Amino acid sequence: MLVSFEELSENARVWIYQTGKELSSEEKQVVESRAKVFCEGWAAHGSPMKCSAKIFHNRFLVLAADEDYTKASGCSIDSSVHMVQELEKQLGISFFDRTKVAFLLNDEIYVESLNKLKESVQDGVIKKETITFNNTVSNKKELESKWMVPAEATWISRYF
Repeated sequence: MLVSFEELSENARVWIYQTGKELSSEEKQVVESRAKVFCEGWAAHGSPMKCSAKIFHNRFLVLAADEDYTKASGCSIDSSVHMVQELEKQLGISFFDRTKVAFLLNDEIYVESLNKLKESVQDGVIKKETITFNNTVSNKKELESKWMVPAEATWISRYF
């Protein structure tokens, strides 16, 4: 059951899928459309899930499900992953590359690979106060309060 993202409780579970590049307007439209169609039929053990999908910063697809309404099951989560994998194939865009970290630099998203992260810190590209996207948040409340945090408040702090 598709609802607006704002209607979901702060306890709604979230899954964040980061792209390696900014989505074009056409790609964004395809992702939004496919994710919304998916949400309309998303179910766990035959029970509809109260859910939503939203794109942030033209780079992050966030799926959210209100588990107070229907708890997500392993199969329902697998079906959401499968939907995102289909989007990857259709658009030729990766949503599952966990070797890249996203930052907000000069009001733009900057993505750095893990193997170059230390160098970017040493070169001053990434500073303690650089906003980092923490894609490991697990619910809507954390998305709103702990998703975008200074690098010094993350595991990246070991490089400072």
